[in-house]
Amino acid sequence: MKRILSIQSHVVFGCAGNSAAVFPMRRLGMEVWPINTVQFSNHTQYAAGWQGMAMPAGHISALCMGLSDIGVLGHCDAVLSGYLGSAEQGDEILTVVAAVKAANPAAIYFCDPVMGHPEKGCIVAPGVTRFLTEKALPVADVMAPNLLELETLCDVHLTDLAQTRAAAHQLLARGVKMVLVKHLGRAAREPGRFEMLLATPEGDYLIDRPLYEFARQPVGVGDLISALMLANLQAGYDAVSAFERTNAAVDAVLLHTWQADAYELQLIAAQEAFAAPEIRARAERLA
Repeated sequence: MKRILSIQSHVVFGCAGNSAAVFPMRRLGMEVWPINTVQFSNHTQYAAGWQGMAMPAGHISALCMGLSDIGVLGHCDAVLSGYLGSAEQGDEILTVVAAVKAANPAAIYFCDPVMGHPEKGCIVAPGVTRFLTEKALPVADVMAPNLLELETLCDVHLTDLAQTRAAAHQLLARGVKMVLVKHLGRAAREPGRFEMLLATPEGDYLIDRPLYEFARQPVGVGDLISALMLANLQAGYDAVSAFERTNAAVDAVLLHTWQADAYELQLIAAQEAFAAPEIRARAERLA
C-alpha cells in the first residue's frame, strides 16, 4: 500500500482541496494522510461567501514533526500540495518534502500550483504565486498547472498547443520530471472539448473529454485531477495509462454531476470510476 501526504485546503461542505482529493485516492487503494492548509465552511466561489481560517504558522511543521516522532514519515511515498493559505505554509511544505525524501529517497513531490482565479472568486494569499514560481518549481517532481498557472510559471502568454508544449518543456528543463497541464482552455486544439496535456522527457500526449453545459461550473476539478493522477502513478500505472485513467474517472464524475444538475462534484455517485474507470478516450502521442 502506498502512502500519500496530502497538504491542501479543506471545506466542510462540498468538494475542493482535500475534500475533493482524499476520498478518490483512498478509493484507489492509497493510504492518505491529509493536512489542511485552511478550513473553510465551503469553497470561496459561493456568492454568499464563506467562513473559516487559514491554519496558523507552524501548524504543518508541528503535525509533520508528530509523524516523525512516531516513526512513520519515512513510510511516506509521495507529498501532494495544493491550495496554500499563506506563502509561509509553502516554506513549511518544502521542509516536509525534504524530510520525507531524506527518509525515503524514492518519495516524490507532486505540486499542484494553485495560484487563484480572482475573476471567478478563487483568491490566494499574497506571496503564494511567487513562492510557487521561485521555490516550489525547482523542487517538484511533478507539476500540474492549468493554462493560466503555466503562463505564470514560464512568464509567457499561451494561445495554442505548440506554445503550451514549449512552455511545459521549460519546466522539464528546470528539473520537473512530468508536467500535467490540466486544462488547455484557449490553447486547446479543439475548443469544444476539455483537453489536457501530459509532457514528459519521453514524449507529449494529448487527451480530451466532453465539455458539459453547467449552469455554474463545479469547483475542485483541478484538485481531483491532480489527486487521481498521483494515485494512479503510485498504484503502478505508467504515465500514459495514469493519464488515461485520470481523464476517464474525471469525466465520470462530471457526467454524474451534470446529470444531477449539481454544483458540487458528485464523488460518491461516481466512485466506481476511481478504481475501475471506463476508458473511452486514449492519449494521443504528439509528433
